[in-house]
Amino acid sequence: MKIISQELLDNVTEQAKASSRRRMNYNFHENESDPLNRFLNALEPDTYIVPHRHKNPDKEEIILVLRGSLAVFIFDDDGNITNSVVVSPETGIYGIDINSDEWHSFVILEENTVIYEVKLGPYTPFKPEDFAKWAPAPDAGENEVKNFKEKLLKQLK
Repeated sequence: MKIISQELLDNVTEQAKASSRRRMNYNFHENESDPLNRFLNALEPDTYIVPHRHKNPDKEEIILVLRGSLAVFIFDDDGNITNSVVVSPETGIYGIDINSDEWHSFVILEENTVIYEVKLGPYTPFKPEDFAKWAPAPDAGENEVKNFKEKLLKQLK
């Protein structure tokens, strides 16, 4: 049995704060080839989740917010927001289930946010076509990313 405790959330959060990407995973699956990947993801507001989707192979994604809050955005192929929601235990919206063909991204709204993610395994690294070409790349400048995230938040439905 593996226990998800306040201490574990705090430890992963501290690792996220020390990380250059400002996020950190804690895996519950034994290895990347497991048929089901389950993990905590501690995220800080200044992290950037590039809009992406899980295709080839198709993988749905389930996200539950254990602490903090985030705005979730779903996009069409041209980058238009088709759906969005703030997910937070405080609002009574605890999680989301994302289809494999949906472009999606998150904007972290609170420090110390921790989510629990579930995806089919085995782990497969992202391919260039998994990232939206209409959004800043992972290595884009800080101002470009900040402007993109602010634009998303202004369109939050």
